[in-house]
Amino acid sequence: MSEPGAVLTDLREESEELDALVAGLPAERWATPTPADGWTLAHQIAHLAWTDRKSLLAATDPERFAREAVPEALAAPLTFVDEGAQAGARTPPGALLRDWRAGREALWEALANWPAGEKLPWYGPPMSVASMATARLMETWAHGQDIADALGVTRIPTARLRHIARIGARTRNFAYSVHHLTPPEREFRVELRAPGGRELWTYGPEDAAQRVTGGALEFCLLVTQRAHRADLPTLRAEGADAERWLGIAQAFAGPPGKGREPTAGGGPR
Repeated sequence: MSEPGAVLTDLREESEELDALVAGLPAERWATPTPADGWTLAHQIAHLAWTDRKSLLAATDPERFAREAVPEALAAPLTFVDEGAQAGARTPPGALLRDWRAGREALWEALANWPAGEKLPWYGPPMSVASMATARLMETWAHGQDIADALGVTRIPTARLRHIARIGARTRNFAYSVHHLTPPEREFRVELRAPGGRELWTYGPEDAAQRVTGGALEFCLLVTQRAHRADLPTLRAEGADAERWLGIAQAFAGPPGKGREPTAGGGPR
């Protein structure tokens, strides 16, 4: 997993880039629908703010997190995340933006000062600082993609995608398990062209028979389910198992996601 300092820096930069995308919007634009069914721009930011608050609680008061947050999730495992976003989306946009900024900065400080080698409690297994920060970066980027698509904005991919690509490769077996499938015994090889095309990010054994190749951006869009496979022309699978994986890949926690429908125009803007 990524070094904590590097991923924390990238998390802050990813958050600031998304902040710049929504900060100048008039209040009425926050009601713009996004590709996530039933979610507006406000829901997207509210979700990020809600998750940051839960992460901050885990980092600052683990006992309270175990006493309050975990039972809340167990009581409504399929709806508690959406309920948090819906509640936050009712906040006036200016106040919601301020809440998100304050929460993410407090979380950043808490993670930066977390004792080395210790793990934070979470809804599933405890997480290292690097894992927590990487998960927050992945969510910020993915929900930022929803917002960018809703606004018709094309984002320039950055090297920060390496964190998301790594999660995407490492969660192969998880994707199989949430679909009640047995993961293949052998590892796959994943070879991705980094933004700019000058670097190759690789995961898995070099001599693996099953392979996935293509652009890092397309792979990240796939594993966060922000684009349909049909709209990702550079992504290639070699082998039946690798092909099957690209149909179910999911880097985020929770039940199987619905994903996106194919677009007539050939992928995200």
